[in-house]
Amino acid sequence: MTFKIVVCIKQVPDTTDIRWTEHNTIQRDGLDSVINPYDIGAINLANYIKSLNREVQIIVVTMGPFQAQDALREALAMGCDEAYLLSDKKFSGADTLATAYTLSQFIKNIVPDFKLVICGQQAVDGDTAQTPSSLAEKLGIAQATNITELINLSNDCVILKKETQFCSQEIKLPLPSLVACSCNNIEINPDINSYIRSQKSRIKILNAEELSVSEDNIGLKGSPTQVKKAYRPVITRTTELLEEASSETYADFILSEINKCKADNG
Repeated sequence: MTFKIVVCIKQVPDTTDIRWTEHNTIQRDGLDSVINPYDIGAINLANYIKSLNREVQIIVVTMGPFQAQDALREALAMGCDEAYLLSDKKFSGADTLATAYTLSQFIKNIVPDFKLVICGQQAVDGDTAQTPSSLAEKLGIAQATNITELINLSNDCVILKKETQFCSQEIKLPLPSLVACSCNNIEINPDINSYIRSQKSRIKILNAEELSVSEDNIGLKGSPTQVKKAYRPVITRTTELLEEASSETYADFILSEINKCKADNG
């Protein structure tokens, strides 16, 4: 029996090449787009599971304009088997809640027999980390976030390594379930044959009607939050270096700076 994994990815601006306008907004014209780095970690985890089980089928999905097909073809080259693009003007302006709803409708209608949903922990253009958990809730399945490693997998459950600020944990989830990967430094380098296969593969494009969505829950209409502005922080603090000084000198200097701050703030 086929073990179906749905990998959710997002095409994002290449954050290594961000440019800003004079009004401190992101200059998107001419900006290259890439697969969200955390989502490459998700693809890598799906590939690892596939290496353990020949019956695994990796289905990759993204929501966006037609240009997002580039990200899907890259994902196919990286090892995914089937690709879907959710594209409709009605999806425009979706926040994390509307995005999770749309993705959940795709999974319920197109891949109802899935075993595992794998997402990146967060997208580098938003950093909210809200979509995976919201998606799990809408699907009514168990979830685990900040996952770095697969420990064991069976037809009924999965055991994973979760990293927290204070410790590492082993998490056991019943299947089906959702996993959010926190690895963002993974590189997958497809060979030429994988790229050729990805270019020949058909990407299935689905609109709002084909997903049987409620228009009250998608796009701007279904989004209680909206991004008004992105801006570049201005750093005004300065640094002073003290070298070869005694501990008393360090203490006097720190105390002096504290007193200056108090005076400046009234």
